[in-house]
Amino acid sequence: MQGIWRLKKAKDIKCNAPAAKNVQEMTDLRNDIKKREDELDGYCYYLYGVVLKALDLMEEAIENLECSIQMQPLFWSSWKELSSLCKDRQSLKEFKVPKHWMGEFFYGHSELELHMNDEALTRYQDISNAGFSSSTYVKSQLATAYYNMRDFEASVEYFKELHTMDPYMLEHIDTYSNILYIQDARAELSYLAHHAAEVDKYRAESCGVIGNYYSLRGEHEKAVLYFKQALRLNPKYIAAWTLLGHEYVELRNASAAIESYRRATEVNRRDYRAWYGLGQTYEILQMPNYSLYYFREAHKLRPNDARMLIALGDTYQNIEKSSEAKKCYLRAVRLGDSEGQATIKIAKLYEADGETKEAAKYFSMFLERNSQYTHSSEDLAEASLFLARHYCEEKLYDDATIYATKAREYTESREEAKSLIAQITELSKGMTIFK
Repeated sequence: MQGIWRLKKAKDIKCNAPAAKNVQEMTDLRNDIKKREDELDGYCYYLYGVVLKALDLMEEAIENLECSIQMQPLFWSSWKELSSLCKDRQSLKEFKVPKHWMGEFFYGHSELELHMNDEALTRYQDISNAGFSSSTYVKSQLATAYYNMRDFEASVEYFKELHTMDPYMLEHIDTYSNILYIQDARAELSYLAHHAAEVDKYRAESCGVIGNYYSLRGEHEKAVLYFKQALRLNPKYIAAWTLLGHEYVELRNASAAIESYRRATEVNRRDYRAWYGLGQTYEILQMPNYSLYYFREAHKLRPNDARMLIALGDTYQNIEKSSEAKKCYLRAVRLGDSEGQATIKIAKLYEADGETKEAAKYFSMFLERNSQYTHSSEDLAEASLFLARHYCEEKLYDDATIYATKAREYTESREEAKSLIAQITELSKGMTIFK
């Protein structure tokens, strides 16, 4: 037993040797730079900040990057590294940076990273109007902002403009492919994948686009190969880790999916898609307490995203915390609930709790907005039947008839709706005689 333990320890030391060597090299480099601290220029302060960041000395890294920006305000790499150290909205306000026009690009970039999409969109539109309307970088950031806000039509328009302006530009082409994937645009995604491969098939973004293409075709094994290829080319390619997790979920390989999502959160803790993916995977594994933790992390990053709130609400329901689930669904409805999921769920919750007036309110809202949704006829039938019964009990027979007639349109509720219409007719006759 002792021999096995020693062998395991030796293996651990061997596995950790490269990491330990890297830390030592960074420490030596830090010591060398520190000796010449009085001689540093803006570029050397940037290098010093990068080294300190690699050693997890974040406060010192921020100070040195701020010095670099003060000395060389046009050096974008310093701004970008500083942005990567921004934890939240408050810390963004606390950075000591000069009042320089480059700061607008910095704040726009940081706001996108922090999922402050409305603010980022406004800022980049102002930058565009200030003389950067032909900048491909600004257009790509605007396209990304619209994508994050799920305004796919506006995002696609910007991506098409970018392709016209610079057909060989591959930055953000993977984001464009995500939109085409969501829209099930097979022909367009096929063209984009072939184009990316022709421009540079050994670019991580190209592999990501091709992976999306195979995923849309249902060839998930091939998609996995391309996402892995993307990660071999760039191990810090966050989108590939997340998409790889999605593919493993499709292949029912939960452990591999969890590992991929975890790697994504290690590369960038602000990637809400990875946290959300972890929540969904543990939901599939029927481990709701784990799901709750990961959905909460996703919600922290996207507090105004109805999908995060619906996921939290579903999990609270699974662990029988009805009041918490209601709060989540109600907030999702207030935020817009573009797909109607929260509206029907909160209506059913109120129905189950016997709060018929509140249930009727949300079932009515669900049916009024039905033209915007793509829900199953089962939900529509349930809502129509509930409202028909509710208005019948309230002796509002005209309204009851309208909803019962609507319920008769669906197979699931047709027979019950017919008997309910007959019942309403009898009750309304009695009311007429009584009058």
